[in-house]
Amino acid sequence: MMLFGKVSQQLCGLKKLPWSCESRYFWGWLNTVFNKVDYERIKAVGPDRAASEWLLRCGATVRYCGQERWQKDYNHLPTGPLDKYKIQAIDATDSCIMNIGFDHMEGLEHVEKIRLCKCHYIEDTCLQRLGQLEKLQKSLLEMEIISCGNITDRGIIALRHLRNLKYLLLRDLPGVREKENLVQVFKTTLPSLELKLQLK
Repeated sequence: MMLFGKVSQQLCGLKKLPWSCESRYFWGWLNTVFNKVDYERIKAVGPDRAASEWLLRCGATVRYCGQERWQKDYNHLPTGPLDKYKIQAIDATDSCIMNIGFDHMEGLEHVEKIRLCKCHYIEDTCLQRLGQLEKLQKSLLEMEIISCGNITDRGIIALRHLRNLKYLLLRDLPGVREKENLVQVFKTTLPSLELKLQLK
């Protein structure tokens, strides 16, 4: 397990280099493996531990309730009672998380903040999935989506279901084109939302 964590960190760093077409297929396959959901693992260790393993395996970081420090190292995930460490914040900057892994989020009850920055595999379906998760609809307060090139208006509008969302930052999203429409949708569905648009 220790070796796997180090190898996955190195591989996440390598994937940003230019590669041939054959290599791109390999990295796409490997990222799919990293995102694969093991439902037996979720049952065995609980949703927060399983989601932590998934996120760190893919290059993201997590912060647990009652802690200031971000958990970055897969090999140093905390041990002890499985119900002790609840994910409060997720920073997926430069990570390879993708839609097939989002079932890991289903049981998370304490997530208040999610940052998606330079996530090349994040698409509208990912945001639609987030908007459908009942526990996330209750807990999520802040979200930042920055430089995710595959996101369009359709994905952003799906976030209107996150009924307790208080802050949403949208920056450098070339696929988002109907800014005025977004403002109207969120003004109607989430009137207390602070919406920050830094779009061209």
